[in-house]
Amino acid sequence: MAKQEEPQGQGQTEGSQIQFQSPPGQPPPTPEQVEVMKRQLFAEAQKAGMSVPEFLNKMKEQQMAQQQAQQQAQAQVQQQAQQQPIQPGPPKPEALAVANFLKGQDLKLRTCILNGQRKDMFKVKRALRALQSPAYAKARSKNPLLPEITDRTSLESTFKLLPMSLLALRVSKSDPHEGHNHAPGAHKIKRVKGLWTVKIEQQQECKEELHFVWLYEGAQVKQKLYAFGALALVFTIVMFPLWPMKLRLGVWYLSMGMLGLIGLFFVMAIFRLILFAITMFAVPPGLWLYPNLFEDVGFFDSFRPLWGWQEEKKKGKKKSKQAGSANAGATMAAFTGQPAPATATTSSAAPQIQTSNTQQRHQAPRVEEVFDED
Repeated sequence: MAKQEEPQGQGQTEGSQIQFQSPPGQPPPTPEQVEVMKRQLFAEAQKAGMSVPEFLNKMKEQQMAQQQAQQQAQAQVQQQAQQQPIQPGPPKPEALAVANFLKGQDLKLRTCILNGQRKDMFKVKRALRALQSPAYAKARSKNPLLPEITDRTSLESTFKLLPMSLLALRVSKSDPHEGHNHAPGAHKIKRVKGLWTVKIEQQQECKEELHFVWLYEGAQVKQKLYAFGALALVFTIVMFPLWPMKLRLGVWYLSMGMLGLIGLFFVMAIFRLILFAITMFAVPPGLWLYPNLFEDVGFFDSFRPLWGWQEEKKKGKKKSKQAGSANAGATMAAFTGQPAPATATTSSAAPQIQTSNTQQRHQAPRVEEVFDED
């Protein structure tokens, strides 16, 4: 019905007041229009087999139910807009096209650790810039699978294709002491210096300051070539009895040379240990030959520098420092035959002489990780 029942013109029907009001911005109904609306209302009430007050109450309940349904629908739409469902399955062709385009762009990737594996991490704002660049428009003219971007909403919808297809997921830097529960197995997670250890967030949002991790590896052409090469190498080794005699003899000499290099490596490791043991007492704190030999660095960096002094590790407690220093002084005195240097400490009561090395607290500057926000 093109009428609303609210207070303004009045009429009497079955002992109850019926009031009509025009919609906002329109003039109030005339008495003739009020009479017409009354007759329509009475006819509909009689058709429904109800009295006019009962019919009005039923209409109010229906209007309230419709309003509640509309509010719930709007809330669901907003919730779906904020949190997109991630369903496992093959990625969409549009998502693969967007991922391949972004893989070829300079997103200033940063290596991070996710579940013990190294992954490439990027910032959302750099991906959004790439999707708004002329390169994307040029790529879209060649690849129709790339979605069209006209405004901010379509831009975010295009980027959200990545997490919805499990090609890239939002992550945040994890705290190894989060909750201070230290659950079993938490100590097994080894942190790598200079790299973020991240975790996947449940809420996959699209904000410029957030970070995402690539789970999509691309075409993997190199991996396939490496696998084929490894298979060919294994097959070649298995066919060793069929090799020519000269080739087998050359391989034997090569293996002997490799064994010689391995033996030389062990000799060098033993020699550097003996050298450190000697210099630890002669010129403390001790001299290492190839100090980075067993460190977690590259092959060539393992042999740089040629030598270096032993780095003293800081103890957690001051008492343990003093005890270790006293033991070191006593050990040096026993080997050199000279008394340990004496230090005098004065107080208000009486002078006291302590035969121990002075321990000075040195607070080294800390270098915190700073991530480029540009």
